[in-house]
Amino acid sequence: MTKKALLLIGYQNDYFAEDGILKAVVEESVSHNDVLKNTLTLMDMAKEKDSLVIATPIIFSDDYRELDNPIGILKICKDVGAFKKSSNGSNTIEEFKNWDGKILELPGKTGLNAFSNTKLKEVLKEENIEEVIIAGVVTSVCIDSTARAAADQGYQVTIVSDCTAGRNNFEQDFYCEQIFPIFASVKSSSEVF
Repeated sequence: MTKKALLLIGYQNDYFAEDGILKAVVEESVSHNDVLKNTLTLMDMAKEKDSLVIATPIIFSDDYRELDNPIGILKICKDVGAFKKSSNGSNTIEEFKNWDGKILELPGKTGLNAFSNTKLKEVLKEENIEEVIIAGVVTSVCIDSTARAAADQGYQVTIVSDCTAGRNNFEQDFYCEQIFPIFASVKSSSEVF
């Protein structure tokens, strides 16, 4: 049986809380896919199968010194003050509080790819993981870059279509139907475990 790890990306207040600075960026797709409900169900299934559950939150210092001439979404994060260490927006969503101690949190992510500046590669190797299951936001950015990195490192990659969210439904569907199948499996949460 393949040893699996569930990787949770971007489940932070700035995307999911009512007052989240970037909530509007993913709200359409999060709502349409019922991402939170499906993710919590997926996490329960992962626990039943004794799979590793990992989160790689993106957190910046208050002066964003980690970002040198940012562009795109990272510039937006800096410009609007998202994911600052001192803010509630960088915190993990309340819905995960029942999972305290059951999610391995790997800090350090200050870019798009969950492998960058974290110990993700080392942990997956240490735990003999063969398949990385990816859930979270934003589909076209962090999900895509992390999935490609995992595939390049030889992992089987599964992207959970109803536990990921793009900037809109078109983007979400396009990536799940046209882009991800080139290098990964795309499954619904009910098909993963």
